[in-house]
Amino acid sequence: MRSIAEMATSSSSWLASSVHNSVPTTNNTSRPVYMNYALISALVAFALAQSIKVFTTWYREHRWDLKQLIGSGGMPSSHSATVTALAVAVGLQDGLGGSTFATALILACIVMYDATGVRLHAGRQAEVLNQIVYELPAEHPLAESRPLRELLGHTPPQVIAGGLLGMMTAVMVHLI
Repeated sequence: MRSIAEMATSSSSWLASSVHNSVPTTNNTSRPVYMNYALISALVAFALAQSIKVFTTWYREHRWDLKQLIGSGGMPSSHSATVTALAVAVGLQDGLGGSTFATALILACIVMYDATGVRLHAGRQAEVLNQIVYELPAEHPLAESRPLRELLGHTPPQVIAGGLLGMMTAVMVHLI
């Protein structure tokens, strides 16, 4: 008859080997960071979106605004481009059935929802508050306060454009 210790040892060995054999493993840890396809896709999508904003600002306002390279808001949404590129790259690399893709997809949806919801409305509130402060009498203590940033969020077309840019970027980087 086997002792309890022997049964526990054999059970834990069986469990460990079962878990090890059922979890897909990729040897991503041996690759240098500059070969990380998902990271490269996200960074390229971000850089492209920020660069495109300079041109869309010029087209809309007929002036060059290099602050758009580091600013938030505008067309296309760099937030959407970045998280969509990341999710698509993870999906192409690791498959759509894994928890890594599910995590990337859910986070992308949250970021895009936040960009069109909370941040867009915060920007609109900043616009109203700036107008109120502008109309205050000069002797009011808040009359000299610095204006709030108004361009915080994105409209749905900006988010969609960013998402499409992110998808195309991830596919192009995948093909390279």
